[in-house]
Amino acid sequence: MYPTDKFYIDGQWVEPMGKATFTLINPADEQAYGELAMGNADDVERAVHAARRAFADYSRWTPGQRLDLLERVLSIYKRRYEEFAQAMTLEMGAPIAFSRAAQAARGSLHIEEIIRVLRNFEFDEQHGTTRIRREAIGVCGLITPWNWPINQIVVKIAPALAAGCTIVLKPSEFSALSALLFAEVLDEAGVPPGVFNLVNGDGPSVGHAISAHPDIDMVSFTGSTQAGVRVAKTAADTVKRVAQELGGKSANIVLGDADFSQAVAKGIAACFTNSGQSCSIPTRMLVPAERMADVVRIARAEVAKYRVGDPQDEATQLGPLVNRAQFERVQTLVQQGIDEGAELICGGVGRPEGLQQGYYAQPTVFANVTPHMTIAQEEIFGPVLSIIAYHSETEAIEIANGTPYGLAAYVQSADLNHARDIAGRLRAGQVHLNYPPADIGAPFGGFKQSGNGREWGAHGLMEYLETKAIVGFAPAN
Repeated sequence: MYPTDKFYIDGQWVEPMGKATFTLINPADEQAYGELAMGNADDVERAVHAARRAFADYSRWTPGQRLDLLERVLSIYKRRYEEFAQAMTLEMGAPIAFSRAAQAARGSLHIEEIIRVLRNFEFDEQHGTTRIRREAIGVCGLITPWNWPINQIVVKIAPALAAGCTIVLKPSEFSALSALLFAEVLDEAGVPPGVFNLVNGDGPSVGHAISAHPDIDMVSFTGSTQAGVRVAKTAADTVKRVAQELGGKSANIVLGDADFSQAVAKGIAACFTNSGQSCSIPTRMLVPAERMADVVRIARAEVAKYRVGDPQDEATQLGPLVNRAQFERVQTLVQQGIDEGAELICGGVGRPEGLQQGYYAQPTVFANVTPHMTIAQEEIFGPVLSIIAYHSETEAIEIANGTPYGLAAYVQSADLNHARDIAGRLRAGQVHLNYPPADIGAPFGGFKQSGNGREWGAHGLMEYLETKAIVGFAPAN
């Protein structure tokens, strides 16, 4: 079993420099199941020193050598697949069926994609007499969230390894089990000492030390916009690259020609993905004003079908929220929606009937929400949908673009050309037309306060590369 009382630094499991710990709580029953060692700036210093020393050699590995390493990582990950699913169900409450089908699946899918990219990636290009070379940026500090634990770890670590970078990882303390398990996978795969290092801790201690460290060349952060601002400010003093995937309040525009039964049902399913704890899900459904009554009827019937409960039950669709703070935040925002005059059509404050323990929130839908209500502007991160009426497509686009965020957007229409036209007018990093299957190779990232930079596939690899021009590499004619 991966040790929760140690860090992985320089190819070894080591004792922390300090004595601080964090109690691990199962969100399904609110019971403690372990203690996690918490690091400090001295632990980060050790990890950065190891990563800096390892960079000189690892950055010289050929793409073929790095490809072989990633293929070993993939093979071991698949062998331990069920362990990852169980870890994420325990640590953040994802229903086990969802952990297997989505949470753990994203890990292997992203490793497979970066392997495919690396096989065909051109690190060198000739432009006249100049050779343009893409080289590993250096030591990378990776700070990951709790809501998609292994997904966010892999979409940072896999391209960093593919690029030839070395790594210091700080996962969320609320989802450290899957990170520790992935450290075991990397160790077994033969990642050289110092290439990958893991220090658990919180943002103000370990996160701050990573962002501020002068020997870290890049920070990749996924989390809230507020925390992302702090990371960027701290990193600015050392002029390191900062890549950020932050908050979202994604709009789902249901056009008048859509099949409303399907569009509303699938929109609710998308909003409730991961118990609503996802940054890119469609939490605002925009519908023609004259169809609001139909949408309410469909939504009420659909939400009644959802099963909330024990995440170890194969039939559970919505598990608990990750911790007490998140549960209380969702309760506060639901109450604010009621207080501001939104029409509550199902759900509300409090736990679902029959669930007296655990951080369970009711699946909740508000109708007749106005664009400037708090629940239409703030990221809630729970199973809460806001339905907003529009009177013209121009107004729908204005509403969709009318938040500080721009991570994702959704458009539903029977006419694909119509949907494409609307997509071109939306300020979002990803626009999904008619609920397409996920494209793991598509660049993922946001406009506005949803961040900068891109993850996934070739665009994710490019984030970890610097561009060097060797002028005069070839003789002039």
